[in-house]
Amino acid sequence: MELHVYPNVSLGEGTVVHPTAILGFPPRGANPGELPLVIGPGSVIRPYTTIYAGTRIGARFQTGQGTSIREDNVIGDDCSVGTHAVLEYGNRLGNGVRVHSGCFLEGVTLGNNIFLGPHVVFTDDPHPPCPKYKECKGGAILEDYVKIGANATILPGIRIGRGSLVGAGSVVATDVPSGVVVAGSPARVVKRVDELTCWPGHFEHPYSWETANHPTDRT
Repeated sequence: MELHVYPNVSLGEGTVVHPTAILGFPPRGANPGELPLVIGPGSVIRPYTTIYAGTRIGARFQTGQGTSIREDNVIGDDCSVGTHAVLEYGNRLGNGVRVHSGCFLEGVTLGNNIFLGPHVVFTDDPHPPCPKYKECKGGAILEDYVKIGANATILPGIRIGRGSLVGAGSVVATDVPSGVVVAGSPARVVKRVDELTCWPGHFEHPYSWETANHPTDRT
């Protein structure tokens, strides 16, 4: 089993690439090596991952097995994209973003320290398969510290405010304010995040550890 690295691929110092990975695969209409692929230092690219040319990834990046990352993705530092997750083109991920297994993203903008549970799906076309979808609402925008529970679906053009939490299995069809918990289909506000309790009593509230770790980066 061999890995396949196309021309014009830049791997940062200390990056580990496992066998069967494909790096710098040319997107439709591009020749091999025509577009660069940049992956920052200290990254780990696991087996059967495919990352297309025309993407830029920061330091200490990790993939699961079978991850697919298309062209025109920009990913910050300290991010991970899990097993069989799919990043179609045009996503923008900040630093510290964790995308769990089986997620699907297209045209999505994620802030810093975002958490996506397994099988979260983002859509970008309100009337598929409209030929003008690229000129329509586009993908969702998530502000910093948003958490999305497993199997949630986020509809096109939605903005989710800073620090909010989306319950597992929810369908988010309208914008979400900052600092709230939403759940259901369609998702509705059920409480504020600061009203949550830590059941085992490890923390004053479930995200007090986050405030402690980033004391000047929370509102």
